Amino acid sequence: MKKALVVVDFQNDFVTGSLGFKEAEQLEDKINIKIVSALNNNTDLFFTLDTHFDNYLYTKEGKSLPVLHCKKGSWGHELVSSTAKFLPNAKLIFEKNSFASIDLAQYLKDEDYDIVEFIGLVSNICVLSNAIMVKSFLPEAEIIVDASCIAGPDKNLTEQTLNILKGINIDVVKT
Repeated sequence: MKKALVVVDFQNDFVTGSLGFKEAEQLEDKINIKIVSALNNNTDLFFTLDTHFDNYLYTKEGKSLPVLHCKKGSWGHELVSSTAKFLPNAKLIFEKNSFASIDLAQYLKDEDYDIVEFIGLVSNICVLSNAIMVKSFLPEAEIIVDASCIAGPDKNLTEQTLNILKGINIDVVKT
């Protein structure tokens, strides 16, 4: 069985930077423990990185969320330092300038993964988008979101997101 763990956008700007929030800071240890467990259990590790450029504020997303964040080459674009130490263990890293990564979904489909688990940030935006995208590309695979390793600045939206995920046959677990 081919298994993947996808760490979504666990970047400085979402934790303590321009879009940071308290709940994101509380995930650091849980995410790192989850990564170690995955690596010890023959699970391939992937990262997504929200990636923007100087023109961000002129994009459709930037007009809706007018806060420059995760600018390529900046501190905010980097993974949280304790998690960045796992970059050499990653099978691939996907930079994306949209909520979801089509390249990630296509790669997982082409490589015929059986189980894909998601952790990271932000629950109701990029975690949701990537989980749905991968579910669409791999409808027979087991897609999992670990609710104890995701967060968003609005707890109600996170709970709504978890209900939506369950409703489209994505497994929501708490480890």
